[in-house]
Amino acid sequence: MASVLDDVRIIEVGGELGGWCGKLLGDMGATVIKVEPPEGEVTRGYPPFYKDEADKNGSLYFWHYNTNKQSVTLDLDSETGRDLFLRLAEGADVVIDSSAPKYLDSLGLGYERVSEVAPDIIYTAVSPFGQDAPFSEYASTDMTALAFGGPVWSCGYDDHSIAPVRGGGNQAYHTACHFAAIGVLTALVHRQFTGEGQFIDVNMHAAQNVTTEGAVYHWLVAGDTVQRQTGRHSSPTPTANVQIVCGDGRYVNIGFPARTEEQWLHLLAWLDEHGLVGDLSKYISPPSREALIQRDPDAIRQMEEVMDAVRELCLANNAHDIFVRAQDLGFQWGIVYSPEETLEDRHFVERGMKVPVAHPELGAEFVYVGAPYDFKETPWGIRRRPPLLGEDNEAVYGELGIGVEELEAMREAGVV
Repeated sequence: MASVLDDVRIIEVGGELGGWCGKLLGDMGATVIKVEPPEGEVTRGYPPFYKDEADKNGSLYFWHYNTNKQSVTLDLDSETGRDLFLRLAEGADVVIDSSAPKYLDSLGLGYERVSEVAPDIIYTAVSPFGQDAPFSEYASTDMTALAFGGPVWSCGYDDHSIAPVRGGGNQAYHTACHFAAIGVLTALVHRQFTGEGQFIDVNMHAAQNVTTEGAVYHWLVAGDTVQRQTGRHSSPTPTANVQIVCGDGRYVNIGFPARTEEQWLHLLAWLDEHGLVGDLSKYISPPSREALIQRDPDAIRQMEEVMDAVRELCLANNAHDIFVRAQDLGFQWGIVYSPEETLEDRHFVERGMKVPVAHPELGAEFVYVGAPYDFKETPWGIRRRPPLLGEDNEAVYGELGIGVEELEAMREAGVV
C-alpha cells in the first residue's frame, strides 16, 4: 500500500535540530536524502553505541532519528559540492535545513538561490531563534531552549530549594520539528492548489514558549506566576500531591481523585471495601476544584481527608491492581512505568508500537518504536534501517548522471 508522502522528495541538511522532522516525514513515506559532510553528521558520534563500540554506523542515537533516510556525503565548502547540492535540490520538493542561520546563504545555497533552480521548493529552516530575530546568531542546545523558552520554569518539585528540571528526550528539538513537519505538510497542501513553494522559518525558542501549557497565559492574563509541583501541572496555587506509592513500592499518578458525583460514589464504595471510608461518607460530592483554587478552608480539609484515605488504599494494594480497578471505575489513574515496563505493556504491544527492523549488515534485527497514529489507507512504516555513512552515494548521484569513475574522482578529491 502507498504511504501518504510517497511522491515527496526531501533533502535534509544540517545537524540534530532537524533530524526528527526528517524522520517524521520519512516514516510517512517521503524519500529523505540526508546530506552529510564526508566525515559524517555529528550525531553519528553520539553514544550509546551498538555493543559499546564507537562506530559512525553504530550510534543508537543516530539510529533512532534516521530510519527511512538515504545518506549521501558532500563537502559543501567545495565548488563541486555546492553544484551537486543545487542539482539535488532541483529535483526535490522540500529542503530541511537545520544548519546555523545564514550558513547555507553564505555558500550560495540558501532559499533565494535554491528557489531559482526549484521555484516551487518548500524550504524549511529550523534554528534556535529563527533566521532574522535579535538572537538569531545565539547558540542553543535542547536544554538551553527549554530553559530560555519557558518549560523548565514549570518542571520540577514542590521543594523549590531544588532547581528546575529539564524534561528528557530532546523535547525542545522535537517540539521545533513537530512545528516544522506541520509547516511542511501545510505548505505541500498550499502548493497543490497554487503551485507555489515558500520559505518556512521555524524558531525553536518560540516553539517552547507556546507549549508551556497555561504558564505564559497565567502571566499575560492574570499576572500570576505558576509554581513547579512534583509530577503534576504547575499552578499559581499548590494542589494535592497525586503521585502515591503503592504496597509493592511502585507509584500511581491519580490526578484529581474524583471529578463527578458518580466517580465520588464509586470512590467511597471502593474505600469502604477496605474499611477506609471513615467520615468521608458525610460528603455528598467531591471537593470542588473551584473552591480549592480559591483556597476555601472546607474544601481543603475535605481534600486532605480524601487524599489520606487514598494513600491508605494504595498502600493496601499493588500498583497494577489499583490502576485496573480505577480505570474500571472511570478514573484517570495510571501507573508510573519504567521504560522497559512501557515496552511490554499489553496496550503498547497490541497497538503495534514494537517494530522489528532488520540491519542486514549486522545480521541482526532490532526493535524500534512505532508511530502513535494509524493511517488505514496510507500506512506509516519503517521501510529501511538508518543509513550507513554515504551508502547511497552511487544511487543518488547516479540519478544525476554521475558515473562510477566520476564519483571515485570526487571521493579522492574529498568532495564526497
